[in-house]
Amino acid sequence: MTERKASPLEDGVTWARVCKECGQCHEGQDSHLYEYQDEVDDELVCHICLQPLLQPMDTPCGHTYCYQCLSNFLHDQNFCPVDRQRLQLQLCRSSSLLVRNLLDKLFVLCPFRSECQQNMQRCELQPHLHNRCPAFKRLREEAERKKRPYWNELKGSKSDGDLTDTKSTPSITCTAQTSETGLVNPAFEEGEDDTPLRSSLVAEATVVELFREEPEEKLGLCIVGGKDTPLGNIVIQEIVRDSLAGRDGKLAPGDHILEVNDVSLASIPHSRAIAVLQESCSRLRLTVMQEKGFKSNPEHLAQPSASPPPQPSNPNQNHGTVIQVTLVKRDRSEPLGIKLIRKSEEPGVFILDLLPGGLAAKDGKLRNNDKVLAINGQDLRHGTPESAAQIIQGSEMRVNFVVMRLPDHSEEEGEGQSRGARKAPEPQYFNRCSTYMKDPPGGFFSQEKTVSLKKEPRHSLGITIAGGRDCHSRLPVYITSVQPVGCLHRDGTIKTGDVLLSINGIDLTQLTYNEAVTVLKAQAAQNTVTLRVIQTFADKEEQNGESSSREDMDTPEGLKEDDVNWVPLWTHWLGLPSYMHWCRDIMLMKTNSESWGFSIIGGYEESRGQQPFFIKTIVPGTPAHFDGRLKCGDEIVAVNGVTTVGMNNSSLIPMLKLQKNKVTLTVVSWPGSLV
Repeated sequence: MTERKASPLEDGVTWARVCKECGQCHEGQDSHLYEYQDEVDDELVCHICLQPLLQPMDTPCGHTYCYQCLSNFLHDQNFCPVDRQRLQLQLCRSSSLLVRNLLDKLFVLCPFRSECQQNMQRCELQPHLHNRCPAFKRLREEAERKKRPYWNELKGSKSDGDLTDTKSTPSITCTAQTSETGLVNPAFEEGEDDTPLRSSLVAEATVVELFREEPEEKLGLCIVGGKDTPLGNIVIQEIVRDSLAGRDGKLAPGDHILEVNDVSLASIPHSRAIAVLQESCSRLRLTVMQEKGFKSNPEHLAQPSASPPPQPSNPNQNHGTVIQVTLVKRDRSEPLGIKLIRKSEEPGVFILDLLPGGLAAKDGKLRNNDKVLAINGQDLRHGTPESAAQIIQGSEMRVNFVVMRLPDHSEEEGEGQSRGARKAPEPQYFNRCSTYMKDPPGGFFSQEKTVSLKKEPRHSLGITIAGGRDCHSRLPVYITSVQPVGCLHRDGTIKTGDVLLSINGIDLTQLTYNEAVTVLKAQAAQNTVTLRVIQTFADKEEQNGESSSREDMDTPEGLKEDDVNWVPLWTHWLGLPSYMHWCRDIMLMKTNSESWGFSIIGGYEESRGQQPFFIKTIVPGTPAHFDGRLKCGDEIVAVNGVTTVGMNNSSLIPMLKLQKNKVTLTVVSWPGSLV
């Protein structure tokens, strides 16, 4: 093993020799070279090239290497370089988001130190080279000048103008290719004037402690992801209102859970992570990675943007207008004159009243019933009035609000609905059965089963069900328990969690819960019953984990239809065939060249074949975040009506970036596992 170090570039380097990503001179098949400003921790160093990891890959035996290094090594060998255990490249996985973030944040020096003395995070070097480095710019212009016919050199100012136009095109192209594989929100994006709108994406590891009054109290977290899923990490999809986590207010949707009571969740399957989170204890210590949003360029902080903030555009979603308001205090202790509350029917913080004569009332931009989305960049979509008050009290002279204002007629309808026992389903939330045919993620599949039996008309089938196309997530009707008193239990074919397709030839896949109950009761009165169901499976490790979870949660003795609370894990739904999916269209809008604000993972990979695209991260302060409909774990099946089947990251990401002002994502969303 030979250690290769980057060094300052010598005079005489040409555009053809220099790497367009790292700025160093190396062979095309070799790994990129960087000159690091500080000593790098050994845990972040590849054991093959002895350099900080690039595209880190984890082996099943627990070691991490650069993708290129490991690929080259396994071309000739079939074992791990450290412990010599048998190894194949397709068994290795991309390292966790935490590791990749730590590597991206390593500080490096510009390789053109004779002309540029800048240092920056590693993920920002390529945008720096293509947009701000004078030496890199000089090399590019020299190469372009040599390509032009010699008579262009004889032209006057017109040729200079042509040069400006010529060099702008490669700049845009290179920026589009800078993102890490799978990311739609790169850490750097350029404006039309080549001025960086955002400099870096900020994420922090935070420790959150939750104290249970009862050792087995639910946390109120809906979880997606796991080592056995395309997401890899364990991610919070939603937080249940008025739950333990909801009252605490420190966790938020999109947080990646790294550890629970010093037990790492980085390389365990979904069901095992759920078991760790459900362990009976009074204190839970969670280490989470939280996205804090983009760190704004100081030049843009000094000048307020003239463009309005992104607004949710689907009128059927009851979304209002997003407004940014800045209040300037005379001194830090001056009160704003705002009363904040939270509502019983909707999460978040709302403005109850503006005190007459107060700063907010005089300003006139905030109104009663505005929903507070963020204060000074801190997400409050699932916050509390107490946490909002703490942010305001700790602020300096300027307090920046981002609020959502609903139309008047929507507010009136909301008041009427809040009096009812059950809120009506949101129209067009999932508007149609999916027509996009695709395979489930690797390791997940399903099997159709049919059972025919003869019975006495008075005998019950002995099953309880849940779901239905009128529920919030448009789940198909599924079985929550098979009771020992029924005839289906004696047959043994039908299991808890099976999804109902039909009974006696009557389709059940498009019915609401009440419609399904009516049909099942009517057909159960027949002498012969034929039931078709789908059972979903995962690989052996996941299947065993979920089966044990079912046994722990199911207590069939003496249960009635209305008190069976078994709920499938998130992974249970991943194996369903695509004709059982219901999808919805989400239109996102923006008014400038900012990021859409979400990262994706999936697509075609040579080692794993075609994988669906999943939302992995949603960045605070972006259009996807303020819109509020996209969730971590959602599967993207189409973009502007074009199916994502057969695409890889290098084709989908540029397609998303080309959508300047609006984009329509067709997604399938399954509810996260509740812990």
